[in-house]
Amino acid sequence: MIKVGKWIAKHKILIIIIGIALLIPSYLGMAATRINYDVLSYLPDTLETVEGQDIMVDQFGMGAFSMIVVEDMELKDVAALKEKIEAVDHVKKVLWYDSVLDVSVPVEMLPKDLREAFFNGDATMMIALFDNTTSSETSMEAVTQIRKITSKNCFVSGMTGIVTDIKQIALKEMPIYVVIASCLSLVVLLLAMDSLVVPILFLLCIGVAVLYNLGSNIFLGQISYITQALTAVLQLGVTMDYSIFLLNSYEENKKRFEGDKERAMAHAINATFKSVIGSSITTVAGFIALCFMTFSLGRDMGIVMAKGVVIGVLCCVTLLPALVLTFDKAIEKTTHKPLLPSFDKASAFITKHYKIWLIIFLVMLFPAIHGNNNLKNYYNIDKSLPSTLDSNVANAKLQETFNMNNVHMVLLKKGLTSKEKTEMLAQIKDVDGVKWALGMDSFVGAAFPDTMIPGNLKKMLESDEYEMEFICSKYKTATDEVNNQIDEIQKIVKGYSPDSMVIGEAPLTKDLQDVTDVDLKTVNTISILAIFIIILVVFKSISLPFILVAVIEFAIFVNMSVPYYQGKEVVFVASIVIGCIQLGATVDYAILMTSRYQKERGLGKSKKESIAIAHKTSMKSIVISGCSFFAATFGVGLYTQVDMIGSITNLLSRGAVISTLVVLFILPAMFMIFDPLICHTSIGFAKKKTTEKKKTVIQGFQKRSLL
Repeated sequence: MIKVGKWIAKHKILIIIIGIALLIPSYLGMAATRINYDVLSYLPDTLETVEGQDIMVDQFGMGAFSMIVVEDMELKDVAALKEKIEAVDHVKKVLWYDSVLDVSVPVEMLPKDLREAFFNGDATMMIALFDNTTSSETSMEAVTQIRKITSKNCFVSGMTGIVTDIKQIALKEMPIYVVIASCLSLVVLLLAMDSLVVPILFLLCIGVAVLYNLGSNIFLGQISYITQALTAVLQLGVTMDYSIFLLNSYEENKKRFEGDKERAMAHAINATFKSVIGSSITTVAGFIALCFMTFSLGRDMGIVMAKGVVIGVLCCVTLLPALVLTFDKAIEKTTHKPLLPSFDKASAFITKHYKIWLIIFLVMLFPAIHGNNNLKNYYNIDKSLPSTLDSNVANAKLQETFNMNNVHMVLLKKGLTSKEKTEMLAQIKDVDGVKWALGMDSFVGAAFPDTMIPGNLKKMLESDEYEMEFICSKYKTATDEVNNQIDEIQKIVKGYSPDSMVIGEAPLTKDLQDVTDVDLKTVNTISILAIFIIILVVFKSISLPFILVAVIEFAIFVNMSVPYYQGKEVVFVASIVIGCIQLGATVDYAILMTSRYQKERGLGKSKKESIAIAHKTSMKSIVISGCSFFAATFGVGLYTQVDMIGSITNLLSRGAVISTLVVLFILPAMFMIFDPLICHTSIGFAKKKTTEKKKTVIQGFQKRSLL
């Protein structure tokens, strides 16, 4: 890497020009990458609920729907509004009263089930069916247009409305996330660095790396809005250390090669690359573990974040050296005294009183494990959004006016007789929480023959293979009540027709809960195993992987137990990803201290002396690293209205602080207690001290012989 470093240092202007030129394809790649705002679309294709969504699109020409509540409006005006809604692009059909009878016919003439479904006092409800999937651009645009043509006393609910609101918030907030994270990181860097120019160069380099990462997502076709929102924040938080290491190495090599800055930078690039590769592997491993989730949002996040770390390393050893050399005079002119105080006294106090920290660790261990294991997640997507949003206001109105929260759909395989269908719907109506259940027969009444069903209605609710039924539920999505209800409905439907299926938002969310419960255990196991192996190889030790992983896992348990003891639930995505990210990103703090501890023990120093030196020399770097990670995530967590993003950033910011404190206070205590075990089960510990003892013994024998 020294030869490569010399070439980079010599061609610094060319490197900067190439770096700027690459921003053009990055921008084009960003523009061409679709952002997906529907987390339910990441469920495996093998699930019956997902398969049912595809059947709806393929055979019925529809993939999503919205319930529209209309208050205090004459029936003729509602009919006129319905026509306007049907005229909106990608609205396939609107299901309402006049789908069966003319509005001149009294409402009382409708079958009872249909009347109760569509009317309640001065309010009526219609169902708008879209010709594409829930999160498609066309469905979201259709909802936006419907909202524009409806009046204040009209409320558009449904999952497509929620996804539309998520998109609008995300587009507004995402640029602000970057500004907040950059400003707070700048504050940390200004305190940590002894130059006013260096922090700007660091942020500039990382910003370019973020743009490269986002632009290269084009090969994925699309990424989640959660991934898009967190990419810049996490990349800034986890790759800042690499830049600091390069600058420190450059400053050291400038003293070594006085007057030859290019040579100093070449050696700095070499040293940085070797150190950063080792450090970045654990972070990448944490992100890669997310790729093993069956819920493919994990793979989406894992690939993008891991790629971001690799790109960050490459920019750190190419673009950043070119920038530092180009602006070296400005760096020197703006140099000032370090603002951070010395940590030597604090370090001495911590290592001296290690027994206190060990007691604190033992006292907190079981409450932390209990809190982590019993923390509850929530899966209801609309709960992660402000209650004032149009979609949540509409959902609340639907519950208040019609006492309904969900509409399940049954894709009923053809072959059942009219009598069997009527019996099946009757059994479904008796299930707890079911308000009504409608099939095609419901629109004319069971006593009427099939030929009485209007042709346009039949065409809409029937395909060559399936017939569509609607079931109204009083229960909210992602509750135990609705999940039990879905199980009972599934049994009834499968009892009549094994090839039929129950689909919709609530069944999809139930599958989401089942899938992610398994994923949580899988990704945590894989991330721990991967990082365990990395530490095993790096330190050639059997005991250190257990100690280092245990220390960071304790920090994760403490972090996850906080919301439990606060009585809060955490959005499911946060629970899954936080363990991998916090472990991968902050185990570096422990590795940094352990490396110096290993070095000092290898030089023959005593246990206490080695630990004291390792702690004192690494404390500042760990504090700066932890503060950088905290700064990049904390502000975003406070600002965002989307709890999917807020939960993750809040947990990461708190996790950065907790991991920093645990490594600084608990890890030295672990070294003190387990030093004999570490030395006996690791290569490179106390080797030279053993050699010195042998020399002393030999010299003693020689002296005795002379005597």
